[in-house]
Amino acid sequence: MDMLWNGWGDPAKAAPLPDAVAGLLHDLLGVRPSPSTPLALTDLELPEPTLSPAVLKDLAAAVDHVRTDTESRVRHTRGKSTPDLLRIRAGDLTDVPQAVVLPASHEEVLAVLRACAAHAVAVVPFGGGTSVVGGLAPEQREFIALDLRRMDALLDLDPVSRTAVLQPGLRGPQAEALLAAQGFTLGHFPQSFEWATVGGFAAARSSGQASAGYGRFDEMVLGLTLATPEGTIETGRAPRSAAGPDLRQLILGSEGAFGVITSVTVRVRPQPEQRLYEGWRFATFAEGAAALRRLAQDGPRPTVLRLSDETETLVGLAQPDAIGAALADGGTGCLAVTGYEGTEADTARRREEAAAVLRECGGTLVGTQPGERWAHGRYEAPYLRDALLDAGAFAETLETAAFWSRIPELYTAVRTALTDTLTGAGTPPLVMCHISHVYENGASLYFTVVSAQGEDPLTHWTPAKHAANEAILAAGGTISHHHGVGTDHRDWYVREAGPLAVDALRAVKARLDPAGLLNPGVLLPTD
Repeated sequence: MDMLWNGWGDPAKAAPLPDAVAGLLHDLLGVRPSPSTPLALTDLELPEPTLSPAVLKDLAAAVDHVRTDTESRVRHTRGKSTPDLLRIRAGDLTDVPQAVVLPASHEEVLAVLRACAAHAVAVVPFGGGTSVVGGLAPEQREFIALDLRRMDALLDLDPVSRTAVLQPGLRGPQAEALLAAQGFTLGHFPQSFEWATVGGFAAARSSGQASAGYGRFDEMVLGLTLATPEGTIETGRAPRSAAGPDLRQLILGSEGAFGVITSVTVRVRPQPEQRLYEGWRFATFAEGAAALRRLAQDGPRPTVLRLSDETETLVGLAQPDAIGAALADGGTGCLAVTGYEGTEADTARRREEAAAVLRECGGTLVGTQPGERWAHGRYEAPYLRDALLDAGAFAETLETAAFWSRIPELYTAVRTALTDTLTGAGTPPLVMCHISHVYENGASLYFTVVSAQGEDPLTHWTPAKHAANEAILAAGGTISHHHGVGTDHRDWYVREAGPLAVDALRAVKARLDPAGLLNPGVLLPTD
């Protein structure tokens, strides 16, 4: 099944915004439905592909699945950020691929890369198409989308070492189902889980909602195979090594700019006997953050650990299926969600010990309902975003991370930048935030922004996004914790990394991709 071409996910799950929420947005932010009629896929007109017959012939010789029809090309246009969706809903197809190529093996990927290098055609690796940072919109207009969906196998499972070798086109649910049949789980459940792929998880350094217990995806990766125009790189002979720099870390987060990931070796864990989620209330965001830090540093650490600020809690965004509602018991403050996975005995022990810490830090248990509702609706927020767009609202997210000591300043700086910029543009926003991932030394902050669309929503949003990026760097945060760099964050990533580090990465790309055809302009500038 393909995702909606102009929205997120399964078309059958798309639902309009409840009338009560639409009314609240109208009263609070001045949101009004758009009078324009949405375009249908059949309304879109594309010129014929500009690829020469020689290019198409060589691509067909490399792979017997080459598509140039309008629907395939439209469905591989950009990603799923709000600006991406607004552009495609307006019929803007300037970033459309000239063809969609679907290889089935590492060797076929190499053959496609050789053919494209011979004809100077750019290549954009395409997994689930869930990028929200411009990761699928290269600067070179004549390019193909290299869709990896046919590479969707569990190649190997080593139950003794607890490792699995996965192909990159496996979507999250497929990977979990294949592992579950052998009694294992990967434990990686990002919000994009239903549609994102294993290759994308690695290429963008994804982080799942159970990262407190299972770790980030890059912490799960033990080995990778990378196809490049210059040949193959294979990494990961052992779980750890002192044999020079860890080349896995060079490939992880490279976003298709250095090569195409064709297999990933990951560590897996036994399927948990029990999964349990519950909610806690704290009087303030600062108090709740201190409690999360205590658990992250001193334990016991739950499998899931997250905290919504006062605004997100009040709106109910922590529980997308209950949007517009406050805590289940009508309380105020900030909602924290804790989750425990493992054996029944281990789950009970960690839950009891964590509860003692949370109470000592000022938390009040509000029962399992908020936690279970969060778990039930954990993948629904992108559908809510689409419903907000349909209702005339603008809704977008951004994220960052910092050391614990910098979290308060970072939180305030980003909220202020977004609020001041959008208010100044005549579209005062509602800015919400949650801590979604915790570490011994720091945490991530995930912001959601909702406002009226105004006359030109992209013109309103771009300065606000840039202001937030500036605030992140000024406050000591990283430009991205788990969404990646793409083109949206590239200029700020260059500043964060520094000129010497960027020159080193350019040198790597020049060796692996001499013609600069892999995702040009993504991650690194093209000049």
